[in-house]
Amino acid sequence: MVMPLFPRPIDILNKSVSTKGLTITRDAAYGTALRDRIDIYRPTHATGPLPVIIFFYGGSWQFGHRAEYQFIASLLAKRGFVVAVPDYRLYPDVKFPDFLQDCAAATAYIFKHISAHNGNPAQIFLMGHSAGAYNAVMLGLAPQFLAAEGVSAGQIAGVIGLSGPYDFLPLRDPIIKDIFSPPADIKTTQPITYASEAAPPMLLAHGGADITVLPRNTTALGARLRAVGGVVETKIYPKLGHINIILTALPFYSWKAPVFADVFAFIASCLAGEFTRTGSSSPASMVK
Repeated sequence: MVMPLFPRPIDILNKSVSTKGLTITRDAAYGTALRDRIDIYRPTHATGPLPVIIFFYGGSWQFGHRAEYQFIASLLAKRGFVVAVPDYRLYPDVKFPDFLQDCAAATAYIFKHISAHNGNPAQIFLMGHSAGAYNAVMLGLAPQFLAAEGVSAGQIAGVIGLSGPYDFLPLRDPIIKDIFSPPADIKTTQPITYASEAAPPMLLAHGGADITVLPRNTTALGARLRAVGGVVETKIYPKLGHINIILTALPFYSWKAPVFADVFAFIASCLAGEFTRTGSSSPASMVK
Protein backbone atom coordinates (compact mmCIF):
# COMPACT_ATOMS: atom_id res chain seq x y z
CA MET A 1 0.00 0.00 0.00
CA VAL A 2 1.39 3.40 -0.99
CA MET A 3 1.33 5.79 1.96
CA PRO A 4 0.19 9.38 1.35
CA LEU A 5 2.54 12.34 1.82
CA PHE A 6 0.40 13.83 4.62
CA PRO A 7 -1.53 11.95 7.32
CA ARG A 8 -5.11 11.10 6.47
CA PRO A 9 -7.88 11.28 9.06
CA ILE A 10 -7.87 7.46 9.24
CA ASP A 11 -4.13 7.48 10.03
CA ILE A 12 -4.65 9.98 12.85
CA LEU A 13 -7.55 7.89 14.12
CA ASN A 14 -5.43 4.74 14.16
CA LYS A 15 -2.67 6.52 16.07
CA SER A 16 -5.22 7.58 18.70
CA VAL A 17 -5.89 3.96 19.66
CA SER A 18 -3.05 2.20 21.45
CA THR A 19 -2.09 -1.36 20.61
CA LYS A 20 -0.41 -1.83 23.99
CA GLY A 21 -1.28 -5.19 25.48
CA LEU A 22 -2.02 -6.73 22.09
CA THR A 23 -0.11 -9.22 19.97
CA ILE A 24 -0.55 -8.54 16.26
CA THR A 25 0.21 -11.04 13.51
CA ARG A 26 0.37 -9.24 10.19
CA ASP A 27 0.28 -10.41 6.58
CA ALA A 28 -0.87 -13.98 7.13
CA ALA A 29 -1.59 -15.44 3.69
CA TYR A 30 -4.97 -17.12 3.19
CA GLY A 31 -4.55 -17.43 -0.60
CA THR A 32 -2.19 -16.77 -3.47
CA ALA A 33 -3.40 -13.35 -4.69
CA LEU A 34 -1.54 -10.23 -3.58
CA ARG A 35 -4.50 -9.08 -1.44
CA ASP A 36 -5.12 -12.49 0.12
CA ARG A 37 -3.68 -11.34 3.43
CA ILE A 38 -5.07 -11.05 6.91
CA ASP A 39 -4.01 -9.35 10.17
CA ILE A 40 -4.85 -10.98 13.51
CA TYR A 41 -5.06 -9.14 16.84
CA ARG A 42 -5.25 -10.80 20.25
CA PRO A 43 -4.88 -9.77 23.88
CA THR A 44 -1.35 -10.79 24.83
CA HIS A 45 -2.03 -12.04 28.34
CA ALA A 46 -5.66 -13.18 28.16
CA THR A 47 -6.43 -16.79 28.89
CA GLY A 48 -8.34 -18.58 26.20
CA PRO A 49 -9.48 -19.80 23.91
CA LEU A 50 -11.24 -16.50 23.19
CA PRO A 51 -14.23 -15.74 20.95
CA VAL A 52 -13.28 -14.53 17.48
CA ILE A 53 -14.49 -11.64 15.32
CA ILE A 54 -13.69 -11.51 11.61
CA PHE A 55 -14.15 -7.89 10.56
CA PHE A 56 -14.81 -7.03 6.90
CA TYR A 57 -14.34 -3.35 6.08
CA GLY A 58 -16.37 -1.34 3.61
CA GLY A 59 -15.42 0.88 0.68
CA SER A 60 -18.03 0.13 -1.99
CA TRP A 61 -16.05 -3.01 -2.97
CA GLN A 62 -13.56 -0.57 -4.54
CA PHE A 63 -11.40 0.77 -1.71
CA GLY A 64 -9.83 -0.23 1.57
CA HIS A 65 -6.90 -1.92 3.24
CA ARG A 66 -6.77 -3.92 6.44
CA ALA A 67 -4.18 -1.60 8.03
CA GLU A 68 -6.72 1.24 7.91
CA TYR A 69 -8.90 -0.62 10.42
CA GLN A 70 -6.32 -1.16 13.12
CA PHE A 71 -8.36 1.11 15.40
CA ILE A 72 -11.48 -1.06 15.33
CA ALA A 73 -9.50 -4.31 15.57
CA SER A 74 -7.56 -2.99 18.56
CA LEU A 75 -10.65 -1.76 20.36
CA LEU A 76 -12.42 -5.09 19.85
CA ALA A 77 -9.37 -7.12 20.88
CA LYS A 78 -9.11 -5.12 24.10
CA ARG A 79 -12.61 -6.31 24.92
CA GLY A 80 -11.37 -9.90 25.00
CA PHE A 81 -11.71 -11.05 21.40
CA VAL A 82 -9.30 -12.39 18.84
CA VAL A 83 -9.91 -10.14 15.83
CA ALA A 84 -9.06 -10.90 12.21
CA VAL A 85 -9.14 -8.21 9.51
CA PRO A 86 -8.73 -9.61 5.99
CA ASP A 87 -8.17 -7.81 2.74
CA TYR A 88 -10.10 -9.00 -0.29
CA ARG A 89 -9.79 -8.26 -4.00
CA LEU A 90 -11.52 -5.12 -5.20
CA TYR A 91 -13.12 -3.67 -8.31
CA PRO A 92 -12.04 -3.14 -11.08
CA ASP A 93 -9.73 -6.14 -10.69
CA VAL A 94 -12.70 -8.34 -9.74
CA LYS A 95 -16.48 -8.24 -9.68
CA PHE A 96 -19.24 -10.12 -7.85
CA PRO A 97 -18.85 -12.84 -6.62
CA ASP A 98 -15.04 -12.86 -6.51
CA PHE A 99 -14.74 -10.67 -3.41
CA LEU A 100 -17.19 -12.93 -1.60
CA GLN A 101 -15.09 -15.94 -2.51
CA ASP A 102 -12.08 -14.18 -1.00
CA CYS A 103 -14.00 -13.43 2.21
CA ALA A 104 -15.07 -17.08 2.39
CA ALA A 105 -11.46 -18.21 1.93
CA ALA A 106 -10.33 -15.84 4.68
CA THR A 107 -13.05 -17.20 6.97
CA ALA A 108 -12.00 -20.79 6.25
CA TYR A 109 -8.39 -19.85 7.03
CA ILE A 110 -9.47 -18.50 10.41
CA PHE A 111 -11.41 -21.67 11.20
CA LYS A 112 -8.30 -23.72 10.47
CA HIS A 113 -5.66 -21.55 12.14
CA ILE A 114 -7.22 -19.38 14.83
CA SER A 115 -6.47 -21.88 17.60
CA ALA A 116 -2.79 -20.97 17.19
CA HIS A 117 -3.74 -17.38 18.06
CA ASN A 118 -5.67 -18.29 21.23
CA GLY A 119 -9.01 -18.12 19.39
CA ASN A 120 -11.93 -20.50 19.72
CA PRO A 121 -12.99 -21.93 16.32
CA ALA A 122 -16.39 -22.80 17.81
CA GLN A 123 -17.07 -19.11 18.58
CA ILE A 124 -16.44 -17.24 15.33
CA PHE A 125 -18.49 -14.15 14.52
CA LEU A 126 -18.59 -12.31 11.21
CA MET A 127 -18.84 -8.54 11.39
CA GLY A 128 -18.71 -5.82 8.78
CA HIS A 129 -19.48 -2.21 7.97
CA SER A 130 -21.15 -1.01 4.75
CA ALA A 131 -19.89 -3.19 1.85
CA GLY A 132 -18.15 -5.28 4.51
CA ALA A 133 -21.52 -5.83 6.19
CA TYR A 134 -22.84 -7.05 2.84
CA ASN A 135 -19.92 -9.49 2.67
CA ALA A 136 -20.45 -10.77 6.21
CA VAL A 137 -24.20 -11.15 5.83
CA MET A 138 -23.91 -12.85 2.44
CA LEU A 139 -21.55 -15.43 3.92
CA GLY A 140 -24.08 -16.09 6.65
CA LEU A 141 -27.08 -16.31 4.32
CA ALA A 142 -25.82 -17.78 1.03
CA PRO A 143 -24.32 -21.14 2.00
CA GLN A 144 -22.50 -21.80 -1.28
CA PHE A 145 -19.62 -19.41 -0.59
CA LEU A 146 -18.45 -20.96 2.68
CA ALA A 147 -19.35 -24.46 1.48
CA ALA A 148 -16.88 -24.06 -1.39
CA GLU A 149 -14.18 -23.59 1.27
CA GLY A 150 -15.27 -26.56 3.37
CA VAL A 151 -17.13 -24.50 6.00
CA SER A 152 -20.83 -24.56 6.85
CA ALA A 153 -22.69 -21.33 7.56
CA GLY A 154 -24.06 -23.22 10.56
CA GLN A 155 -20.58 -23.06 12.09
CA ILE A 156 -20.82 -19.26 12.34
CA ALA A 157 -21.75 -18.22 15.87
CA GLY A 158 -23.36 -14.97 14.74
CA VAL A 159 -23.25 -12.17 12.18
CA ILE A 160 -23.14 -8.42 12.87
CA GLY A 161 -23.92 -6.02 10.03
CA LEU A 162 -23.39 -2.28 10.46
CA SER A 163 -25.06 -0.06 7.84
CA GLY A 164 -25.03 -2.72 5.18
CA PRO A 165 -26.73 -2.89 1.77
CA TYR A 166 -28.88 -6.01 1.72
CA ASP A 167 -31.76 -5.16 -0.60
CA PHE A 168 -30.59 -2.51 -3.07
CA LEU A 169 -32.27 -3.22 -6.39
CA PRO A 170 -32.60 -1.65 -8.86
CA LEU A 171 -28.94 -0.77 -9.34
CA ARG A 172 -28.52 2.86 -10.36
CA ASP A 173 -24.87 3.83 -9.92
CA PRO A 174 -22.95 2.81 -13.10
CA ILE A 175 -19.97 1.43 -11.18
CA ILE A 176 -22.15 -0.61 -8.84
CA LYS A 177 -24.03 -1.88 -11.89
CA ASP A 178 -20.74 -3.07 -13.35
CA ILE A 179 -19.61 -4.65 -10.08
CA PHE A 180 -22.78 -6.74 -9.85
CA SER A 181 -23.31 -7.62 -13.50
CA PRO A 182 -24.01 -9.69 -15.42
CA PRO A 183 -25.39 -12.56 -13.31
CA ALA A 184 -28.15 -14.61 -14.91
CA ASP A 185 -30.48 -13.41 -12.16
CA ILE A 186 -29.59 -10.08 -10.51
CA LYS A 187 -31.54 -11.13 -7.42
CA THR A 188 -28.76 -13.61 -6.64
CA THR A 189 -26.58 -10.63 -5.69
CA GLN A 190 -28.94 -9.58 -2.88
CA PRO A 191 -28.62 -10.90 0.68
CA ILE A 192 -32.39 -10.67 1.18
CA THR A 193 -32.84 -13.33 -1.50
CA TYR A 194 -31.20 -15.91 0.79
CA ALA A 195 -33.08 -15.16 4.01
CA SER A 196 -33.66 -18.47 5.77
CA GLU A 197 -34.52 -19.88 9.16
CA ALA A 198 -31.21 -21.75 8.99
CA ALA A 199 -29.19 -18.51 9.03
CA PRO A 200 -26.88 -17.79 11.97
CA PRO A 201 -28.23 -15.31 14.53
CA MET A 202 -27.87 -11.79 13.19
CA LEU A 203 -27.62 -8.29 14.57
CA LEU A 204 -28.35 -5.69 11.90
CA ALA A 205 -27.66 -2.11 12.99
CA HIS A 206 -28.09 1.09 11.03
CA GLY A 207 -27.99 4.84 11.44
CA GLY A 208 -31.35 6.46 10.89
CA ALA A 209 -29.62 9.46 9.29
CA ASP A 210 -27.68 7.31 6.80
CA ILE A 211 -28.10 8.64 3.25
CA THR A 212 -25.32 6.49 1.74
CA VAL A 213 -26.97 3.14 2.47
CA LEU A 214 -30.60 3.67 3.39
CA PRO A 215 -31.85 2.16 6.67
CA ARG A 216 -34.58 0.31 4.75
CA ASN A 217 -31.89 -2.25 3.84
CA THR A 218 -31.70 -3.28 7.47
CA THR A 219 -35.43 -3.12 8.19
CA ALA A 220 -36.29 -5.06 5.01
CA LEU A 221 -33.82 -7.88 5.67
CA GLY A 222 -34.80 -8.03 9.32
CA ALA A 223 -38.48 -8.33 8.41
CA ARG A 224 -37.77 -11.04 5.85
CA LEU A 225 -35.65 -13.05 8.28
CA ARG A 226 -38.34 -12.91 10.94
CA ALA A 227 -40.97 -13.91 8.38
CA VAL A 228 -39.08 -17.10 7.53
CA GLY A 229 -38.28 -17.95 11.17
CA GLY A 230 -34.75 -16.60 11.36
CA VAL A 231 -33.18 -15.17 14.50
CA VAL A 232 -32.44 -11.47 14.06
CA GLU A 233 -32.21 -8.25 16.02
CA THR A 234 -32.47 -4.94 14.17
CA LYS A 235 -31.49 -1.64 15.70
CA ILE A 236 -31.88 1.82 14.20
CA TYR A 237 -29.98 4.70 15.83
CA PRO A 238 -31.83 7.85 14.72
CA LYS A 239 -28.98 10.38 14.83
CA LEU A 240 -26.20 8.30 13.26
CA GLY A 241 -25.00 8.53 9.66
CA HIS A 242 -23.09 6.05 7.55
CA ILE A 243 -19.60 6.61 8.91
CA ASN A 244 -20.16 7.61 12.50
CA ILE A 245 -21.94 4.35 13.35
CA ILE A 246 -18.53 2.66 13.36
CA LEU A 247 -16.87 5.60 15.11
CA THR A 248 -19.04 4.91 18.14
CA ALA A 249 -16.53 2.18 18.98
CA LEU A 250 -14.21 4.98 20.09
CA PRO A 251 -14.47 5.82 23.81
CA PHE A 252 -14.75 9.56 23.13
CA TYR A 253 -17.57 9.01 20.62
CA SER A 254 -19.57 6.23 22.23
CA TRP A 255 -21.98 8.71 23.82
CA LYS A 256 -23.57 9.21 20.39
CA ALA A 257 -25.29 5.82 20.52
CA PRO A 258 -24.80 2.47 22.30
CA VAL A 259 -23.88 0.64 19.09
CA PHE A 260 -21.02 -1.41 20.47
CA ALA A 261 -22.71 -2.01 23.80
CA ASP A 262 -25.45 -3.61 21.72
CA VAL A 263 -22.88 -5.54 19.68
CA PHE A 264 -21.26 -6.95 22.82
CA ALA A 265 -24.65 -7.79 24.33
CA PHE A 266 -25.61 -9.65 21.14
CA ILE A 267 -22.37 -11.63 21.17
CA ALA A 268 -22.84 -12.48 24.85
CA SER A 269 -26.37 -13.72 24.13
CA CYS A 270 -25.08 -15.89 21.30
CA LEU A 271 -22.33 -17.35 23.47
CA ALA A 272 -24.84 -18.01 26.25
CA GLY A 273 -27.08 -19.94 23.87
CA GLU A 274 -29.99 -17.55 24.33
CA PHE A 275 -30.98 -17.50 20.66
CA THR A 276 -32.96 -20.44 19.40
CA ARG A 277 -32.98 -21.46 15.75
CA THR A 278 -35.48 -22.91 13.26
CA GLY A 279 -39.01 -22.51 14.44
CA SER A 280 -38.46 -20.67 17.71
CA SER A 281 -41.71 -19.85 19.49
CA SER A 282 -40.11 -16.58 20.66
CA PRO A 283 -38.70 -14.77 17.63
CA ALA A 284 -36.15 -12.02 18.20
CA SER A 285 -37.72 -8.63 18.53
CA MET A 286 -37.06 -5.54 16.45
CA VAL A 287 -35.70 -2.62 18.44
CA LYS A 288 -35.71 0.89 17.02
